[in-house]
Amino acid sequence: MLEKVNSPQDIRSLGQEELKALCAEIREYMIECCSVNPGHLGSSLGAVELVVGLHYVYDTPKDRIVFDVGHQAYAHKIITGRREAFRNNRKKDGISGFPKMSESEYDAFGGGHTSTSISAALGLAKAAGFRGDGSRTVALIGDGALSGGLAFEGLNNAGGDNADLLLIVNDNNISIDKNIGAIHEHLLKLTTNPAYNRIKNKVWDKIGAGKFRESLQNIVVTTKSHIVKDSGGALFEAMGFRYFGPIDGNDINQVVTTLDKLKDIKGPRVLHVITTKGKGYAPAEEDQTIWHAPGMFDPVTGKRISSSSHKASRYQDVFGEVLLELARKDERIIGITPAMSSGCGMNILAKEMPDRFFDVGIAEEHAVTFSAGLAAGGMIPFCNIYSSFSQRAYDQIIHDVALQNLKVILCFDRSGLVGEDGATHHGCFDIAAYRNIPNMTVAVPKDEVELKNMMFTAVRSGRGPFIIRYPRGYGEGLDWRNADFEEVEPGRGELVLDGEGIAVIAAGPFVYRASEAAARYREATGKNICVYNIRYIKPLDVSVIDEAAKKSHTIITVEDGCASGGLHGAVAEYVAEHNLPVRVTAIGIPDKFISQGSQKELRAECGLDEGGIFDAISEIMQKNDKKD
Repeated sequence: MLEKVNSPQDIRSLGQEELKALCAEIREYMIECCSVNPGHLGSSLGAVELVVGLHYVYDTPKDRIVFDVGHQAYAHKIITGRREAFRNNRKKDGISGFPKMSESEYDAFGGGHTSTSISAALGLAKAAGFRGDGSRTVALIGDGALSGGLAFEGLNNAGGDNADLLLIVNDNNISIDKNIGAIHEHLLKLTTNPAYNRIKNKVWDKIGAGKFRESLQNIVVTTKSHIVKDSGGALFEAMGFRYFGPIDGNDINQVVTTLDKLKDIKGPRVLHVITTKGKGYAPAEEDQTIWHAPGMFDPVTGKRISSSSHKASRYQDVFGEVLLELARKDERIIGITPAMSSGCGMNILAKEMPDRFFDVGIAEEHAVTFSAGLAAGGMIPFCNIYSSFSQRAYDQIIHDVALQNLKVILCFDRSGLVGEDGATHHGCFDIAAYRNIPNMTVAVPKDEVELKNMMFTAVRSGRGPFIIRYPRGYGEGLDWRNADFEEVEPGRGELVLDGEGIAVIAAGPFVYRASEAAARYREATGKNICVYNIRYIKPLDVSVIDEAAKKSHTIITVEDGCASGGLHGAVAEYVAEHNLPVRVTAIGIPDKFISQGSQKELRAECGLDEGGIFDAISEIMQKNDKKD
């Protein structure tokens, strides 16, 4: 049946039993594809019936469906003309793992960062009202995304504006399954009944104005609030939304029936849907955290297949173990993360010292200001946020941390090119964004040992806000566990290789790639070039630049961030201001958004691998030789 579905129009003639069969086929196809091409599987498995039901009832793409984040959108991609393309989901030159407007007319709004759907859908709904074309708007948000402040800003605006918008809250927390029962089934039938809603609207309109209307409304609202509160809807009702549900979001018949009743009710309304994350695949249902994004696996047995042969440690594990070691030595150290405890390694601290660990949910802004409050109270907070997500807390980092010169240690995991999650998740902009903030220190460790020592330095130094940024994935294979703690003086770089003609000033692990390229160039030509490890973007070691300018005709900066305004910007500014007789050129992320692909592929695309740096050195030297 799935092979005949090339657009949502192809499913709208199906009967209920056929819809059930289609959902089963979509789930089977999703498991098959994701077993060999990893992705965000668990959430999408749980949302199959919900997505099929939405496209069955609504006239997409005229009607707009906005997905929050996009982890639930795989079935949406499969039934909107991208079934075969889904086999290359998240691969280089393949389709994005998230909704993307430029990819399909069915992707009403791009996704990737959480808590955005309500605000975006409100804008689309108001635009539809201005156009007057009768199109409908639906926002689909997960229960976890409701912890983000932006979601509540959207709720507040949409409810107060009486917007014609359906918000579907996909609640896949198994612990609340017990709340589904007879009373909720009764409430659902009552609140979605067309006759009930016609009568309610007419009564409301006929009551008239004055104190009687106000008193009667207060009585009705208060009485209903007590009933709805039991089903979790009081919050939405208080914000101006009419609450419906909960329903079983994995029952296609109930989904279709409910959506069909709700689509013609006007105004802001919310449908509470209960789904099972990983639905239909036992391993994914049993361990939802692992199967959110499990990597490759055997679809029959569920056994996960490791594709890594790395003997090195992951940076997130280095961070986690070092944080615990530091916390054992200093009782002021506190760990904070916005819902990334296992991803960033802070679960190691949480296990041994749960009272000194805070997972604040998907709330980066709150995480930073909460950390600022801890610092103001004499604690030393380590706030770990993925680099891309730190952008959401830019104002808080400036005004609540840096302006007050508070000792908050911000660790930006997943900096640089992260890989298959693509443009929404690359940590490209942190160096350029944060190096211009007063009081800020920005550290870029080249390997596991430097990460360990920069964390130690951040605790020991008398400096205020301290950023440490490092990439996703594995380090260089150093024995960091047995390395003694050493302070790495802020603003002090190091000469790694000496030479002349060209000086490479590199940040982070690309010091190693630059050294490999320099060694290859020496083997090819017999000539040595300089390689420096800058270590800190701010304060910048200008003595490195001065020395490089004396030894070389060209400085090449190498960084896994946007070259415009990043390390390249800092070095070029200094060279220009001091009129140094040296050319500055950049290897980094160009002025465009980089799509998905493996880290290796994307680094090669940007010239950030050993081969790319070698080619840049060779080309510059050849041009210089011709001038001579």
